[in-house]
Amino acid sequence: MKYVKTILAMTLTSLLAACGGSDDNSTPALPESAIFNLGVSDNPANAEIVNIAFKQVVLKGSDGSISFDVSDGGALKHVDLLTVQGAEVATLVSSQAVPVGEYQMCIYMQKSETADETSSYVKTAEGIEGLTTNSNGSCGGVGAEDEDTGRLFLNKTFTLVAGTNTLVAEFNLGKGLQAPHGNKDYWTLKPTSVQLVNASEVGAISGQISPETFSSCQSAAVELGLADEYSPAVYLYPIDTILTNMADFRAEDEPYLLTEVAPLASAWVNPILNEEQEEVGQGYEFGFVSAGTYNLGYTCVAQNDDPDTADNLESTPLFFMHIDEQAVEVTLEETTERHFPEAFAPGA
Repeated sequence: MKYVKTILAMTLTSLLAACGGSDDNSTPALPESAIFNLGVSDNPANAEIVNIAFKQVVLKGSDGSISFDVSDGGALKHVDLLTVQGAEVATLVSSQAVPVGEYQMCIYMQKSETADETSSYVKTAEGIEGLTTNSNGSCGGVGAEDEDTGRLFLNKTFTLVAGTNTLVAEFNLGKGLQAPHGNKDYWTLKPTSVQLVNASEVGAISGQISPETFSSCQSAAVELGLADEYSPAVYLYPIDTILTNMADFRAEDEPYLLTEVAPLASAWVNPILNEEQEEVGQGYEFGFVSAGTYNLGYTCVAQNDDPDTADNLESTPLFFMHIDEQAVEVTLEETTERHFPEAFAPGA
């Protein structure tokens, strides 16, 4: 089943709302110029807050680099990525005229290895810890002047064409947010966790989890001896991936077996609330998915998926995929609805 929702229109609405509507002082676009918008969105992580203090966005082109100060009223632009899940977008750059052409992008953030709410940080049930990234350096000679600046380098070349270009930097936190380990007491954001998508070239997937699916996964976890703790999530896989081959996120030096298929992305399952703030269901959403056909997997133990190690039924703690949905077709600028199971009728 499908229902139409124009992702491009949603994104532009978010961008305009975030900057207070139209701006009579904005620079008019020249015929040879492209209008550049950039927002950020998120896939999940096992945390309560993932706050990034953004400093600067740089477009690196053949004729030099163009820098955009993304500060908010002179202060760093703070975005909790867990508030912009699915198709939600937080704006970094809005309605900027730049020359058409091919570019690469660098996003600069303030990094901190110590707990500091004025900088980038992660909050869990245990408290606040610092958030850093291992990448630094300039982008065509621009950026990274300060020691506390981290660089997210999106090295894949993209093209800005005449007219409006709405791009979204999507953070796959399930894959790229590393919890404190070893002698480190801070979190690390891997630059490879960010991908750039054009809002006019993607669709979306959303759906709900039936109460029976929710409870049967928890029962399976209990039978496996897992603690009474659950983090439900939906994973996105390439077409033809069967349930037994649906693997976890892991580091690049942790190879997958021949039968294992790496996930493309994941999305938290969140409570759905009515106007009285009462929970009426459990839903998920992938906001920016390239057109094509995919398979989905559901788990209730996503907290056991360590993005740096291979996790399965032989690992400690245990991670497993409970149920799948096959042949989910994504169409440009539409949202495909797929529940777990497909026959589930919410509210019926």
